[in-house]
Amino acid sequence: MDAGGLYEPVSPHWFYCKVIDSKETWIPFNSEDSQQLEEAYSSGKDCNEKVVPTDGGRYDVHLGERMRYAVYWDEQASEETYMLAVTQDDWKKKLESPNREIIVLHNPKLMVHYQPVAGSDEWGSTPTEQGRPRTVKRGVENISVDIHCGEPLQIDHLVFVVHGIGPACDLRFRSIVQCVNDFRSVSLNLLQTHFKKAQENQQIGRIEFLPVNWHSPLHSTGVDVDLQRITLPSINRLRHFTNDTILDVFFYNSPTYCQTIVDTVASEMNRIYMLFLQRNPDFKGGVSIAGHSLGSLILFDILTNQKDSLGDIDSKKGINTSTPQSASGLNMSNIPKESEFCNSADGTGNDYLDVGIGQVSVKYPRLIYKPEIFFAFGSPIGMFLTVRGLKRIDPNYKFPTCKGFFNIYHPFDPVAYRIEPMVVPGVEFEPMLIPHHKGRKRMHLELREGLTRMSMDLKNNLLGSLRMAWKSFTRTPDPVLQSSETTEETEAEPVSSSEKPSDVNTEETSEAVKEEVPPINVGMLNGGQRIDYVLQEKPIESFNEYLFALQSHLCYWESEDTVLLVLKEIYQTQGIFLDQPLQ
Repeated sequence: MDAGGLYEPVSPHWFYCKVIDSKETWIPFNSEDSQQLEEAYSSGKDCNEKVVPTDGGRYDVHLGERMRYAVYWDEQASEETYMLAVTQDDWKKKLESPNREIIVLHNPKLMVHYQPVAGSDEWGSTPTEQGRPRTVKRGVENISVDIHCGEPLQIDHLVFVVHGIGPACDLRFRSIVQCVNDFRSVSLNLLQTHFKKAQENQQIGRIEFLPVNWHSPLHSTGVDVDLQRITLPSINRLRHFTNDTILDVFFYNSPTYCQTIVDTVASEMNRIYMLFLQRNPDFKGGVSIAGHSLGSLILFDILTNQKDSLGDIDSKKGINTSTPQSASGLNMSNIPKESEFCNSADGTGNDYLDVGIGQVSVKYPRLIYKPEIFFAFGSPIGMFLTVRGLKRIDPNYKFPTCKGFFNIYHPFDPVAYRIEPMVVPGVEFEPMLIPHHKGRKRMHLELREGLTRMSMDLKNNLLGSLRMAWKSFTRTPDPVLQSSETTEETEAEPVSSSEKPSDVNTEETSEAVKEEVPPINVGMLNGGQRIDYVLQEKPIESFNEYLFALQSHLCYWESEDTVLLVLKEIYQTQGIFLDQPLQ
């Protein structure tokens, strides 16, 4: 009790239980969500029937069940499985997560977590007993005390994020949901540091990033069982990895499974979009899309085959009532006829894309909205287009329904390829360097460029001095011929000076020429702006490019530089800019 004798009651705070590193950990809701839950709980008798949206509307809390459910994607609950095991006295239950991790409930005191392994290997071990098992416990063990204030209620823009091959999206074998959570968290932090004025003036709220999963639906078609029958028993883990990840590329080149993939991606983005509008009726912002690795190629093909007119859309059901038709693909020039895009009928009244070389013929679904910007992270689009036989993208070509396109990659990413050289094949030029989120270039890159400039200065000065010395030596007059050559030298002098007006200042001349060179025209694929954007490697990465190759392909989810570029380009379309332009 303080000197004034004033009593202050303890403020209640709500927590939820989540499995982290094989342990059930109690995590606090953010301050706003906790307050909403407490107000709903204290409101009256019907509180048990209430559903409270939390985490920016991505999760619903059912107060009566005391359960937290994901809205836009599926999550399995270990607590529900445990409850059934206890009430029915039926143990030895297995709970398999989307990334193939397995939790086995042996009895109330023994629950074990296993890493994902498929089939028995050459040593005869069973899949649930390989690796070192971890014990799963229930209850409050590690209570996090880091309570966030919450996310801005206003949503300015919606971005769908499509993953690449395999069920895991980073080196920690996390799902697309977890990686997009990181991407969203980084964006919220950058909004506070780089768009502070706009936030203080209440010009902006936040950008919502929602994941789109196509791997699970693809591998639930029974193809895994078919593959397992023909997979050799040796090097089991490597073969399982191949079947679960690398083969996704081959699936996309198969007419049957390519159709499944594009249908899943488009239908999921349409479904989530309509669900999002239902839950956010005041949303007035636009939509953009982002794809990582193979996911970017899937989106590229879908965007290429959209129609400029969306037709009539049933806003309640999200059904496009216009006749489904596929648009002509890229308007390529200097390409043989057999590798051009064209439309053909399949006899049922529907059109499908018949591309000839490389790309399979499938019916491309329609999106019920027009994306504003397409972001590609670590994308193989350029490679796939080249393999399909396309040598050049017409500078006038642009997506039928999407204005912007940014190809973002790490310089050591082995899967990434450039796009701009396909638009301007005859000119060599560097991609746009993405600024560091704290401004300027990374120190080691500035040092490298400084050393390069210094060596060029020394080289040019040395060559200039040698040229001058050589000219002085070769022009030494002969006493006998001096009188007869005087006239010739006088006539030849202007020619010599016009040939090399200043050998010493070669670099200055070249720099002046560079300044006069007009900017590169990379066509209309990104509205006339540059398309290829390269990240700056970290100092430790520059020591060994091969060592960090895999990591560089999976770095985008937590890259502040990548996220800041996405935020900058989206908010620029709304007339909102960074507090201080980065250089």
